[in-house]
Amino acid sequence: QVQLVESGGGSVQAGGSLRLSCVHSLNKYRRFYMGWFRQAPGKEREGVAVIDKLHRTTYADSVKGRFTISQDNDKNTLYLQMNSLKPEDTGMYYCAADDRDFHDYLSRAPQSLYRGQGTQVTVSS
Repeated sequence: QVQLVESGGGSVQAGGSLRLSCVHSLNKYRRFYMGWFRQAPGKEREGVAVIDKLHRTTYADSVKGRFTISQDNDKNTLYLQMNSLKPEDTGMYYCAADDRDFHDYLSRAPQSLYRGQGTQVTVSS
């Protein structure tokens, strides 16, 4: 059974940084899209940052230049480094993975086959 476990969330002031981690049990012999999506209170889930099967990254416009997605395959871990955080970044952040093929995984990340339970990020002004 595939597991994705997020950690690293917390409460920070605007301008601060957090690094989210997602430890997973994905089959290392298969290729997956992986990424992060979030859900703010009262809003729909939205893709934040993803890595495709060729290890190319894509970011939502709202986080470009501030967030960085990366992965360490030896540690089975996906990361999201978040800098210059803003109050509008507040929300539950989820790790996601899928082995299907996508034209636009960023927008489809919330519907991934595999998703974690989430970690809360709260940014105060």
